[in-house]
Amino acid sequence: MAKVAVIGSGFSGLSAACFAAKQGHEVTVFEKNSVIGGRSRFYEEQGFMFDMGPSWYWMPDVFEKFFKQFDKVPSDYYKLVQLDPGFQLFFSEANALQVPAKLEDIYQVFESIEKGSATKLKKFLAEGELKYKVGMEQLVYKPALSWMEFANYNVISGALKSHIFKSVQTYVRSFFKDERLIALMEFPVLFLGAMPKQIPALYSLMNYAALTKGTWYPMLGMYQVVSGIEKMATELGVSFKTNCNVEKINITAGKASSITTSLGDFKTDVVIASADYNHVEQKLIDIEYRNYSEKYWEEKTFAPSCLIYYVGVNKKINKLIHHNLFFDTDFDKHAKEIYETPQWPENPLFYVCCPSKTDATVAPAGMENLFILVPIAPGLKDTPEMREHYFAAIINRIEQKCNDAFLANIIYKKTYCVNDFASDYNAYKGNAYGLANTLKQTAVLKPSVKNKKVKNLFYAGQLTVPGPGVPPALISGEIAATQMSNYLKSIKNAN
Repeated sequence: MAKVAVIGSGFSGLSAACFAAKQGHEVTVFEKNSVIGGRSRFYEEQGFMFDMGPSWYWMPDVFEKFFKQFDKVPSDYYKLVQLDPGFQLFFSEANALQVPAKLEDIYQVFESIEKGSATKLKKFLAEGELKYKVGMEQLVYKPALSWMEFANYNVISGALKSHIFKSVQTYVRSFFKDERLIALMEFPVLFLGAMPKQIPALYSLMNYAALTKGTWYPMLGMYQVVSGIEKMATELGVSFKTNCNVEKINITAGKASSITTSLGDFKTDVVIASADYNHVEQKLIDIEYRNYSEKYWEEKTFAPSCLIYYVGVNKKINKLIHHNLFFDTDFDKHAKEIYETPQWPENPLFYVCCPSKTDATVAPAGMENLFILVPIAPGLKDTPEMREHYFAAIINRIEQKCNDAFLANIIYKKTYCVNDFASDYNAYKGNAYGLANTLKQTAVLKPSVKNKKVKNLFYAGQLTVPGPGVPPALISGEIAATQMSNYLKSIKNAN
């Protein structure tokens, strides 16, 4: 039995801890904040319960597969409900485009907007199913330490059939012409952190997941998933140390021997770092043990940061549903302001989550709980004045689209932005989502899951394989724990 130190308690850290404990090791998770969950923390204020980070529950099969490996099911820890409509998009004109839960109803929505598009959507989703099977069953669980991992007929054939060398933008526009349908089919890749023209068409698998597997919500909020995994980890014997900032990974004879924290030193046989990869390399280990230089990180394409507002409103708001995307301004212009000429956006798109439409427990009776997110470039100068500037403009746009004034009814507000991501999560340039999933940052081209100079140091999280998002984070933890297990077996066999 080895002593395993897991740094960070986000989804990847929790996942790694569970798999390491299942292998029979003594696992301790070290978390710098007071609450478990990393970016998926929550807090409560004035009767409003806010999920601080992820709010979309997509790819339910990934969660089911995760829990199944511990002889559990998600319902052992939280109650899921399917949202219907799953989400809606507001455009500059006409009514919002709502996406129903049933696939047959989605076909009808498409056909009502663009004649012949229902047939095209069926073909799109049939190809998406192949991509999903290739991507989520064959590609994402690989550690991506060598291209040889992908050198078998099924993977290569599947990758080519997945249009991996086409962009999402080119691929989507070969099927649909109406700008509303294009926006609907392109928006999921925003979670992957790059413009649709830069993301490989393989990732249209996200459309397949969203439209065929549905949009779900764990009652009481996304933190229930964190809480459930934490409970399962505890049942497996994992220990947690909160308010415990890791300050140094101590390396002896090419191996991590202990970690120095704000609560003292702890000996370890293995370290799985699920904290920000750049932070671990630049701050926690000496320069001679780093996989990558600061220049390496500077040249990488990062996914966006976010300007977030947590808002409590003492009335109900018309027309909002659980998930709302405001595409009432120029998508391309905003994307360029994030990726090509990083700057504060002039007129940004944004997202509003209103979980109180589904779950009465997250807000006082008769009130609304709003989570408003504006994607922005990482590394921008973050000031209170800038946060206030956007808040006024965004509330005004919501009021106009919903035909419902509520500015005067806001009784609680908290903002969260670049500086907070950097401070709370040691996030490089205050990024929110990690590295963008561009073709040049896919698989082996991502930062390695293994430290190349420290034999017992492994990495998990959104800056390594497989990439950003909650389902990939769960998988990342499993990959890191598997690599750790292989390492420990090799030592045992050598002895």
